[in-house]
Amino acid sequence: MPEQFQRGVWGRLRLHVLPTQRFKTFALSLFAGVPLSESGVTPIALTPFVLRRGTKTYPETISFRERLDDLYGAGFGFDLYKRGDHQIVQFRLDIINDRFVSAANSLLGEALTFLGEVLTSPALDDGSFRSKYVEAEKTTVSKRIDAIINDKIRYAAERCIEEMCKDEPYRLPALGRKEELINLNADTLYKAYRKWLEEASFDLYVTGDTTLEEVQGIVAKSFELPEGEPGNYSAPTLRPARPEVQTIQERLDVGQGKLNMGLRVGSTYGSDQYAALLVYNGLLGGYPHSKLFVNVREKASLAYYASSRLDGHKGILTLQSGIEVVNYERAVKIMREQIEAMKAGDFAAEDLHRTQAMIVNQLRELQDSAFERISFDFSNVLSGVERTGESFIAEIQDVTPGMVTAVAQHAALDTIYFLRDRKEEG
Repeated sequence: MPEQFQRGVWGRLRLHVLPTQRFKTFALSLFAGVPLSESGVTPIALTPFVLRRGTKTYPETISFRERLDDLYGAGFGFDLYKRGDHQIVQFRLDIINDRFVSAANSLLGEALTFLGEVLTSPALDDGSFRSKYVEAEKTTVSKRIDAIINDKIRYAAERCIEEMCKDEPYRLPALGRKEELINLNADTLYKAYRKWLEEASFDLYVTGDTTLEEVQGIVAKSFELPEGEPGNYSAPTLRPARPEVQTIQERLDVGQGKLNMGLRVGSTYGSDQYAALLVYNGLLGGYPHSKLFVNVREKASLAYYASSRLDGHKGILTLQSGIEVVNYERAVKIMREQIEAMKAGDFAAEDLHRTQAMIVNQLRELQDSAFERISFDFSNVLSGVERTGESFIAEIQDVTPGMVTAVAQHAALDTIYFLRDRKEEG
């Protein structure tokens, strides 16, 4: 029987424990999610950068890092991203299993205690965050935002979503807004952090040679969260595509045009159609045999890259390509033709089977990574569904041409975004 996550609750924390001896390490992930909001997006984005600088027990950054070294080089990090209409902070900690070292204390216990302190007992000065940490990390986040702007492929992808969702919370960037960082200080950020602790939905994952009971016992002594029940994630708002496709052109100093298209697909990760939607994305632009790659890049030689990406938690699919500016009209025409071809069921059975095989291989590879298994399961939490790797593989293998064509009918173009050079401007 496949290994299964054991579930429990401790206060505000939902606990998910996968007892397994498959891995030589314990993998810990703590997810904290809140609805995307104008007022919260920037302080929440800055918060984990400050939390990683020090805790009550290890207030100096050097002692914080030395503590990780003491834990046999434990790996600690975090990610920031959007899922559906929520902003998620994910803390990760990877530490070796006690069986492989001669540690005096339980390394899992030490790791959970450390993670609990990172989240709930940060280094403070006079009841607020340390100003030197806040100011330093404001600079860090500002540089991260600049890096996105300088990476024109990523910038174009984010701008397409921003224009497509201009009246939705999803337009907000997970890293926050650079212009809002200047107004944050140690006091205002600490107040926002306390509000975040009170409102966020928390899910703690542990995989390794342990049990739910052991984890519950350690967590009870390690996390000082405000009292309350676990929070829940609301389903994303599914909006129809605009009646008239909007076209946005932006001019910057770029050598190559970035053409992005945004489609509303009408269903999400939590829907019964999701497997067919994933196959649809693979056929349209997910792989080297896909329609975009073959027709836009190889046959027409119009694009340096051409692909599609499905955001299953929001019900949005985006196409992206890098083209010469003079090829804009032809590229738009051919990309739109591929969308229509999918609606007509114009794809080869061989390509369908190849797409299914590639998705299934990816799903099987997930089983070999503790953190990938955690991410897969957390998608269930976000969406209110119960999929396992095995059940989802079966769903993918059962997708028929008719099922792909059916989801294609609901894929409607909403936004065309083109980032181009400044020539002929003014």
